[in-house]
Amino acid sequence: MRILHTSDWHVGKVLKGRSRTGEQIAALHAVVQIAQAEQPDLIIVAGDLFDVAAPSPEATKIVTRALSALRATGAEVLAIAGNHDNGAALDALRSWADAAGIILRGRISDNPADHIVSGTTKGGEAWRCVALPFLSQRYAVRALEMFDLTEAEAQATYADHLARLMSRLAEQAFGDPKTVNLLTAHLTVVGGTMGGGERDAHCILGYAVPSSVFPSNAHYVALGHLHRAQLLPGACPIRYSGSPIAVDFGEQENRPSVTMVEVTAQTSAQARTVELPTVTPLRTLRGTLEELTAQAGTQAEDDAWLRVYVAEPPRAGLREQVQELYPRALEIRVDSSMLPDAATRSARPQRSGRSAPELFADYLTHRGHADTATKSLFDRLFTEVAG
Repeated sequence: MRILHTSDWHVGKVLKGRSRTGEQIAALHAVVQIAQAEQPDLIIVAGDLFDVAAPSPEATKIVTRALSALRATGAEVLAIAGNHDNGAALDALRSWADAAGIILRGRISDNPADHIVSGTTKGGEAWRCVALPFLSQRYAVRALEMFDLTEAEAQATYADHLARLMSRLAEQAFGDPKTVNLLTAHLTVVGGTMGGGERDAHCILGYAVPSSVFPSNAHYVALGHLHRAQLLPGACPIRYSGSPIAVDFGEQENRPSVTMVEVTAQTSAQARTVELPTVTPLRTLRGTLEELTAQAGTQAEDDAWLRVYVAEPPRAGLREQVQELYPRALEIRVDSSMLPDAATRSARPQRSGRSAPELFADYLTHRGHADTATKSLFDRLFTEVAG
C-alpha cells in the first residue's frame, strides 16, 4: 500500500503579526497536488492542523477544505490532533468528517477500539492503524484508565505511560500477519531534531520519549510535532514528515515536504521525501547599517519575509531606517554583540530624591542606549507634561 504522511500544517499561524493565510492555502494546495499525482491509498495528517486551540472561521474553512480535497483524490484520510489543536473541537467535527469519509481523532477516548482504525486498499491490502492524538502529562494516567493499572503503574513517568498505552493498543490492533500495521502519534522522540518553531514546553520537560515506546511489529510510525523531516532509529521505521511551510524564522533552513511510503505486510516500509515548493522564503540578514544599505541594492527580489539583526548601538530612529531599506522586514533587532554585557553594567543608582529625567538618563545608560536625541525628547515631553 501507498501512504502519504504529512503533519504540522499550523493553519492560522501569523508571523510577527502578519497573516500568512495565502501562503498556507498555497502550501496545502501543493500537498493536494502531490496526492493527486502519487495516488496514495491512505493519507495521514499527524497533528497540529491548526496553530491555536480556538481557530478562526477562516482557518477552520481552510483545514476542512484541505481534508476534503485530499479525500477527493480517492485516498482514505486519517487526521489526529496535535498539541496546538483543540481535541474536543476536532471531535465536534467528527459528524461532518464521518459524512465526508474522513477519520478524525481529537481526544483520547476511554474506548480502546476508538483508537484502532482499519481499512482495505483498492488492491485488497488490509491495514490497521493505532491513532494516538497528542496526550498531555495531565491526562496520561487518565488515558490508561481504559486498562487495569497497578498503583506502581499509575505513578510511572510520561514515557512509561505512552509505552504502556501503545503496547496495549498494539496488542489489540496488530495480530494478523497479513495486515499492514501502522501507528500515528503527535509527540517528541528522544534524538529528534527540532525544526525551530515548536512549542518548547511540549517538546522537553518530560515530554520527550525514547523510540522504544513504539511496538516493534509496526510496519511504519507516522509522527507529527517536530517540524523538520527526519528518520529516527528504532525497532521499526519511525519518521517525522516535517511541516509543509516554515512557521517561523527558526525554520528558514527547513525544506518543506511530505513523505511517501510504500509498504506491504511482508516487506519493510520504503519511504521517500517529496519536497514542496517554498511559498514565501524566510531570511535573516545581519550587518551594520552601511552593510545593510549595500545589501538592499543587491537583495534578490523574491518577496521573502525578513528578520534583520543590526550591528549598531541602539538609538532612536534606527528601526525606521532599517524598515525603510527593507519594507518586508517583520523583525528588526539590535545585534546582541552591540549591547553592553550584563556582567559589566554598573548597579542601578537609587531612585529616591532624583528627577524623572535623571532616572531616564540612567536607564538609557544601563540599557546601552547612548542616544542624546532620545534623552532630549524625553526631557522636552516631561517638561511640557509637568508644566
